[in-house]
Amino acid sequence: MKRKTNGGESLDANGEPDSKKRALSSEEVALRFRDGLFEPAEQQKYTKAYAQSEPYKHGVIHPLIEDSLLRSVRDEIQAHLHFTEKETDIYKIFQSGDLANLDGLDDGSLSRLPSILKLRDALYSARFREFLSSVTGSGKLSGCKTDMAINVYNEGCHLLCHDDVIGSRRLSYILYLTDPDTPWQAEWGGALRLYPTTTKKDAEGDDVKVPSPDFSLSIPPAFNQLSFFTVQPGESFHDVEEVYHPSEREDNSKKRVRMAISGWFHIPQRGEDGFEEGLEEKLAARSSLSQLQGRADIHDLPQSKPVVCNDEPEEVKGKGKSKAEEEPSADFTESDLNFLVQYIAPSYLTPDIAEEMSDAFLNDSSLNLERFLSDKFAAKVRAYIEDQESQKLPASSDEIQAQTGWTVARPPHKHRYLYQEHSTLPATKGPGPATPTPIQELLNVLFPSRAFRKWLSLVTGSDRITSYNFLARRFRRGHDYTLANTYAGDEPRLELTLSLTPTSGWEKEDTDKDKDKDNEGEGEGNGNDKENSNPEPSSAPAPANGGNPSQDQSNPKPSEEISVGGYEIYMVGDDDDDGGEEKGTGAADPAVYRSAAEDEDDGILFSTAAGWSRLSIVLRDSGTLKFVKYVSAAARGDRWDITGEMGVEFDEEEEEDDDDDDGGDDEDGEDDEDEIEEEQD
Repeated sequence: MKRKTNGGESLDANGEPDSKKRALSSEEVALRFRDGLFEPAEQQKYTKAYAQSEPYKHGVIHPLIEDSLLRSVRDEIQAHLHFTEKETDIYKIFQSGDLANLDGLDDGSLSRLPSILKLRDALYSARFREFLSSVTGSGKLSGCKTDMAINVYNEGCHLLCHDDVIGSRRLSYILYLTDPDTPWQAEWGGALRLYPTTTKKDAEGDDVKVPSPDFSLSIPPAFNQLSFFTVQPGESFHDVEEVYHPSEREDNSKKRVRMAISGWFHIPQRGEDGFEEGLEEKLAARSSLSQLQGRADIHDLPQSKPVVCNDEPEEVKGKGKSKAEEEPSADFTESDLNFLVQYIAPSYLTPDIAEEMSDAFLNDSSLNLERFLSDKFAAKVRAYIEDQESQKLPASSDEIQAQTGWTVARPPHKHRYLYQEHSTLPATKGPGPATPTPIQELLNVLFPSRAFRKWLSLVTGSDRITSYNFLARRFRRGHDYTLANTYAGDEPRLELTLSLTPTSGWEKEDTDKDKDKDNEGEGEGNGNDKENSNPEPSSAPAPANGGNPSQDQSNPKPSEEISVGGYEIYMVGDDDDDGGEEKGTGAADPAVYRSAAEDEDDGILFSTAAGWSRLSIVLRDSGTLKFVKYVSAAARGDRWDITGEMGVEFDEEEEEDDDDDDGGDDEDGEDDEDEIEEEQD
């Protein structure tokens, strides 16, 4: 459902529908569907079920197509079609080309796809369109604007929450082509899941629908099953559950392949019965891009709560004992060092390393620091996280908050994870109501402290930190993610992420590093040298030349890597206002970063996998995209981190002076700088 297609009608030289799209008689259409589908009693049954369905109007017809025809379609797909692996912030999927315009193929190619053509013509026939229009009450459907493709979900594939609202779409549908002789099991995943909405007031006092972070209905796949619903802005939220990897207890002899034909029925086009002048423009104005960006933001969780930094004296805390108040100082003092060494590895507090980090940040606008926390404090954090992961979480978001104190981020078409916010209250003297956890100590003591802000200014070469906003996050495996969001500020800002994920398997590690990690005994590896300080997220290889994943019946061997997501990515933004059909969310879709074409420019500016005690610092410009990839259920644990956004000032005069100094020797100066960088590497 989530790709960019032409979605247009196939016309001949006279502007009429191509002759290969032959009009079918009612009798011909009926022969291609299962017996009795068009009987009045059957139609009434589906109409009633559709009208009574929740959480929003949808329908399921099973079976739909005449069995032998659909089996032939499946055979043709496996024999003749190729698929491309595509991955974005919102999905991971194998995708065919657009099947809507098969008429453009030469006669030789078409001769190999007779059953697919029969199915396409039957689905978009006048009789079936009238049937669906009557069942759903959606209004007339176009027969010339067809929009369909084949999507294949293997283990690890998924599609995150969205509402399918784009342009002229009226009905969304999925026709499943799973193995007809091996019934799909619900525990394999791959279900279509529907999300309920709650009506609330927006900032202007108007009603707006906000989706729940929890789905309320799950519809597992089944061969020859059609699932469909009316596309409704801000309401028809759904996702496709991850297809799960088999556990060690399950039968690994056959690969799980969730194959389906999916697409949309559109509103009537010019020249068709039911065409309404200007309707497509009205629908576009109501799309989720305009409806959801801004109107319901006041109900998003979490809400940004930046703290403006000031120069008032502060009480410096550490290890449960308070120290005397000190006058603010722009210089890095011994008191700052004594405070920071309780949390930060001493190697990052030495002047020479700080200078190296500053030079590296000046060149790359980013840093990735391994083993950032001190050993003693890191041990406390690890013990806390491992204890938390040993406890089973409740199923619903409300129960999670009630029992754990962690809140579920929402709405799900933007993000979902557990979080705790930093305290915006001033520090109080004396013992608090409860002993803070190590996560809360980092969140409320270390990161907001003046000493840490001084250190951050030192290693980034900034003049000062003007504001901060911090969150602790837990991304549950099989649940959580953030979709690509754009920073729209006028000035660059600093962003940091301290990854606190104790489990392994999040990124590719070579044998030598594995051996070193074993010898260290702490298991704190996950990329401990510069060569792996900016790791590319790993992925299972795509089939050669696109390939056909539906034919591959093998499973990864235990020694083979499984891509589990959880990596954080910064990407170049997309200035093209025409984007958006890829996601089906009404938002632009520039976050396509992986496909079969290995030499394709993926637009990634900075990426880092989940790891243990790894701090990344990035200077983020306006328009840059950022997301955390969905964490697969195959991960060995959850992704934990603390993330922060900081306003920052740079001394422009100093930068200009530096430029003048560097320009004295012109090209020779540049060569010397390159040599220094090579020595540091």
